[in-house]
Amino acid sequence: MKRNNENWVFTLILTILVLQACETDDLEAVEIDDIETVINDTEEENEEDALAARRQNNRNDGLNPSEETVQLITDWNELWLVLDRYTEGLRPNTTARGLAYIHLAGYETAVADMDGYGSNAERLQGLNINTNQRADNVDRNLALNVCYALVLDHFMFSVSNNAKAGISTLENEKEDELSEGLSEEEIENSIAWGTLIAESVIDYSLTDNDAETQQIDPNPRSYVAPIGVGLWAASEGETAWFPYWNQVRTFVISPEETSSTPPPFVHSAETSSGYYEEMDMVNTTTTTARLEDNENLWISEFWSDDVEGLMMSPPGRQFSIANQLIEQEDLEYEQTLELLLRLGFAMNDAAVSAWDDKYTYNTERPSRYILEYIDNDFQTNLARFISSPNPAFPAYPSGHATFAAAAAGVFMDIFQGDAINFTDRTHAGRSEFRSGARSFSSFSGMAEENGYSRIPLGVHIQADSDEGARLGYEISAAINNYNLSPNF
Repeated sequence: MKRNNENWVFTLILTILVLQACETDDLEAVEIDDIETVINDTEEENEEDALAARRQNNRNDGLNPSEETVQLITDWNELWLVLDRYTEGLRPNTTARGLAYIHLAGYETAVADMDGYGSNAERLQGLNINTNQRADNVDRNLALNVCYALVLDHFMFSVSNNAKAGISTLENEKEDELSEGLSEEEIENSIAWGTLIAESVIDYSLTDNDAETQQIDPNPRSYVAPIGVGLWAASEGETAWFPYWNQVRTFVISPEETSSTPPPFVHSAETSSGYYEEMDMVNTTTTTARLEDNENLWISEFWSDDVEGLMMSPPGRQFSIANQLIEQEDLEYEQTLELLLRLGFAMNDAAVSAWDDKYTYNTERPSRYILEYIDNDFQTNLARFISSPNPAFPAYPSGHATFAAAAAGVFMDIFQGDAINFTDRTHAGRSEFRSGARSFSSFSGMAEENGYSRIPLGVHIQADSDEGARLGYEISAAINNYNLSPNF
């Protein structure tokens, strides 16, 4: 699939970055490398000429209808990834949830055109979609455009109004392009269908009272963390994030259905113990990475995705990878919507099960142990980005490793195998942290490195990542077996 409209997408991203900086009255919030990257990819042409050029490019490139739909989907994904960077208080749990509903809506908008696929309204209790309201002359792309605009606006609720202005900008830009050659009736029916699906999915999400309550109050005062040797404790000024997330709706597999492996260690201050050795490995690996500025530091920062305003969220990172794979592997729109739907379900269900286990076992972060028993000068390699040295929730299992493995399992199923020649360029052009690009020959290898990255970052021990990977693959197996055929 040849991309033909990158210029205006980058222009839109630049606009969002500038508006975000202006809102905080801090122009330094717009990273220079971001702007330079955008400017280098943006032609100096006015809006009217740009629209005409895009239409001409579409004709010249001869994009078929499937390619045009894929282009639309990935453009909306690119915008979502920019917005994700600037969310406040969503990550990673509410972000994962939002992704599931956003891509459920996209799938349901187009499923009537997709041979061999059926609606989830027959599978998900409480999802009510009146298919009789879909007119025969709905334009798929125009309907998708309005649907994505509505669900992004709803589920990315903690993004500033200035940043969210990019949603209406993209919607209007696309609507002008997609409406060309359509009758007024086709336009009205397409917008009506996209609106109906978006509203139906949003209404379905609102029936999950536990999630709706917790995403507004992710640090409930009602939660009191257990106190004891080896147990997690919030850093000064922190409170636990999403301690009741195990009560949130899942789409395919619940915490009761996933298996749970207790931590394979017992807290011990003895230097000969396995527990001490795991913690000491984190101390040595983290400190050496920082002092030597070595590849482990690159790996840890490349996958960190921890810092609001600087990086996207951990679940969002998997959608950045998906966007790149969609283009590289030239997926048809049906496969694209299936991939994003399954990936959204996987991220949601992974967050629910991982957080269920986190607050079941309540294991401490390495820094707490290391500071007490090994090195009272220890600091994580996350410390230079945020004031708190750790994410504000228990360690076991690693959320990053769970998300990465769940995504890898979905990718293996969609692309029919583990082997892949893939270079992740998610952070291309960034200079505030070790970004660059990294290449992988397998999905499992990419997921393994993601999980391992938490050790040189200083926020997990290897056992945390091992259990996250095990849980993630268990979740992906259930997601891959989820029946999307019309004969459910």
